[in-house]
Amino acid sequence: MCHELNSLPPIAPITGAAVDASDVELTSADGTAFASFSAKAAEAGGVGIVVLPDVRGLYYFYEELALRFAEQGIHSVAIDYFGRTAGVGKRDDEFPFMEHVAQTKPANIVADVGAAVTHLRSPEGGGCTSVFTAGFCFGGSNSWLQATGGHGLAGVIGFYGRPGPGRDGSPGPAQRAADFGCPVLGLMGGADQGIPQEEVDGYDAALEAAGIEHELIVYPGAPHSFFDRSFIEHGEACADAWKRVLAFIAEHRS
Repeated sequence: MCHELNSLPPIAPITGAAVDASDVELTSADGTAFASFSAKAAEAGGVGIVVLPDVRGLYYFYEELALRFAEQGIHSVAIDYFGRTAGVGKRDDEFPFMEHVAQTKPANIVADVGAAVTHLRSPEGGGCTSVFTAGFCFGGSNSWLQATGGHGLAGVIGFYGRPGPGRDGSPGPAQRAADFGCPVLGLMGGADQGIPQEEVDGYDAALEAAGIEHELIVYPGAPHSFFDRSFIEHGEACADAWKRVLAFIAEHRS
């Protein structure tokens, strides 16, 4: 399962860090308005990240994660997927997200990420010169796929994304590895029953064959959605994953 609605990122806030955060309505290439949450660092070095949520779309966990990135000097914007089917308003806990996931299309997600990247590169978004994506579960797979989207990304990061084909049968990250245009970081749970090790190995082999710089980390015993403050027993995996994310960004920023 994905993160619970009351989940929090397993990252301690930085006391005294200045962050400018707000809800921002973005517009995709087809004219669709969609919701996002922007967190701008007070002192940034030209780096930005688009956060792609799990199947529930934009909710508190990802807004908090955007803040944690901004506290590290990384401008961030967490996006919603459902502007075309659910509008831009806030949603309650009863939101039937799977009905809307079924209506998402990879090309529309690429377009929405493109709008978020444009925002980060604008003066309003921070004037970023290096932009990454980071996603979780459904967003993990889609984060990796943004390496094919022509966004000029510096790197793509995915937590427990499925490497194989999408729900609609569209080619997944492993099938599209040859089209990737930037480095890849993957952070996986070794006890994730929905993503077996052989699927991760197949993704690794596809990226290797395509000559794509990559690192796929598997945390033994960690379940799907392990990156959660409530999973105290997986605290070391969470801390290591966050450290690797920041190191990946530092290494690949231009």
